[in-house]
Amino acid sequence: MATAMTATAEHAGDAAAIAASRHDAEAFGVIYDRHAAGLHRYAYRRLGPESAEDAVAETFLAAFRHRGRYDLAREDARPWLFGILTKEIARRWRTEQARYRALSRAAEGEVVEGFADDVAAAVSAQAARGALGDGLGRLAAGDRDVLLLIAWSGLSYEEVAQTLQIKLGTVRSRLHRARRKLREALGEDTMTDFFEVER
Repeated sequence: MATAMTATAEHAGDAAAIAASRHDAEAFGVIYDRHAAGLHRYAYRRLGPESAEDAVAETFLAAFRHRGRYDLAREDARPWLFGILTKEIARRWRTEQARYRALSRAAEGEVVEGFADDVAAAVSAQAARGALGDGLGRLAAGDRDVLLLIAWSGLSYEEVAQTLQIKLGTVRSRLHRARRKLREALGEDTMTDFFEVER
């Protein structure tokens, strides 16, 4: 049964829920309920299913342990949580690189026979995923973090700057560099199609 503080936190913003959790640990469940799905989708795309579960669990454990240091002036906890998750993904660098190599190899996989249009679409999609995996794997970690936080998490440039604790100008330059390198690897149309679909 929820305590009165937890029930209040459910209807309050993130900062209020985190503040309540400092006195009633159960109130932190509100933060999990609000943000776990978005964090998991992002981690899944970067690490795959098994590692995504672990990375998100570790993210919430770290967030809970450090909730006392959360800046209550920041109403939205997403940048804070994505910052913790980004560090957790960095610890799993080998897993992420293996995922990109697997995506790259997927372009070489077999396509089940079927209607001509379906086969052509499947071949095109596999080739695009392969080039994407190869391109993402070749990006510098900081550039990749900025690109994927913007493309896959829905964070704004300002929120990404807050998440990674870097300047807004650094976000813009890293994003520009990452997009340029991916365009070279994928081509403009393929890159635009992929990131529009994946958002």
